[in-house]
Amino acid sequence: MSFEFEQLKMDGVILIKPRIFGDNRGFFTESYKKSEFVKNGIDIEFVQDNHSKSTKGVLRGLHYQASPKAQAKLIRCSKGRIYDVAVDLRKNSKTFGKWLKVELSEENKHILFIPAGFAHGFVVLSNEAELLYKTNTEFSAEHDRGVLYNDMDINIDWEIDFEPILSEKDKLQPKFSEINQEELL
Repeated sequence: MSFEFEQLKMDGVILIKPRIFGDNRGFFTESYKKSEFVKNGIDIEFVQDNHSKSTKGVLRGLHYQASPKAQAKLIRCSKGRIYDVAVDLRKNSKTFGKWLKVELSEENKHILFIPAGFAHGFVVLSNEAELLYKTNTEFSAEHDRGVLYNDMDINIDWEIDFEPILSEKDKLQPKFSEINQEELL
């Protein structure tokens, strides 16, 4: 098996630890293998790949797409180090409104699977970071939504001792109590 799949504390959120083959030349790893992912409960057709680069202190999120364009994501950090955060926005989930955080980095090479129905964000801890992620639906500006990253109702511990660098859009996201629950899964 090329991967270890670890179910995290929220149903459907899975931390994937790939097997790394390294020697004095460098390393090799598989970052996705459909047959193993399907065997471990991730039976998703990915239709879009994204690549982002950010500098230290940048916080992106919390973003999600409203139903019926909600996105599942498969996320990895190919350069640098980040804290990656998922907030459960599934109306009937026992963890609705709760969050979890994992460190993704070029060193640990971990991959995070976040099912549809979650808001997603990350903060960059290294000088710069690059994220590669797959989604199961294409980006839809019409369904693009967000939640304020520092909303006290969610109370995410980002574990940062600096003021994050935010886009104007992310500064103006609604609070958790203000999102339209009719648009959620």
